[in-house]
Amino acid sequence: MSVDPDVIKAVSDPLRPRIVTLLAHEALRTTHLWEKAGARRTDLSDHLRVLREAGAVETEPCGRFDYHRPRPRVPRTLATAFSAPARSATATAGDKRPC
Repeated sequence: MSVDPDVIKAVSDPLRPRIVTLLAHEALRTTHLWEKAGARRTDLSDHLRVLREAGAVETEPCGRFDYHRPRPRVPRTLATAFSAPARSATATAGDKRPC
């Protein structure tokens, strides 16, 4: 399964996977995310922009506020793409080629 390189780049910052994880539990406003993630508001807005541009997060206007949620395919695709290498790395943890 192919993973969009823009999505990989978007989740490369340590805060962004945390944002996606928080949003996977429920749609949240930026204020809610700010409280839960412990990031500065301006930083959080920048991170959300990167995630939206990569197609990892979608935003839904609701009155004066915007609610954010991950696109379901993104966490599923990332999990699928990295599950086989994770299993392989665990199974071959002590293996190495001879010098």
